[in-house]
Amino acid sequence: MSAPTVLFVCVHNAGRSQMAAGYLRHLGGDRVQVFSAGSQPAESINPVAVEAMAEEGIDITAAVPSVLTTEAVEESDVVITMGCGDACPIFPGKRYEDWELTDPAGQGIDVVRPIRDEIRRRVETLLGELVRS
Repeated sequence: MSAPTVLFVCVHNAGRSQMAAGYLRHLGGDRVQVFSAGSQPAESINPVAVEAMAEEGIDITAAVPSVLTTEAVEESDVVITMGCGDACPIFPGKRYEDWELTDPAGQGIDVVRPIRDEIRRRVETLLGELVRS
């Protein structure tokens, strides 16, 4: 069986979805395929999100915000949205979850850390559900 594919989606694909993708790649390794996208992608990743992840030993500096495509959703087994609402196309047979998380855009590191920690908890739970050892 091939590895499950997870797509993280937020509006700008610069903060929450990039942190979630970073964690899932780090924790899941080759057991999962990870993608992220935004309905209105920013020009670059949020530097405070990069800093918050660096504190965890995870480097997301190479991440580039990318636009959400119908194909990306269609090719994913699990789609996690973070505040993009109805911008995400729905396909039957997929697992959808909406994670209500504060948007870290424009926030300082002290605000971003608890968001990062909540993302990690949710990613760990998701990974445990997807990868039965």
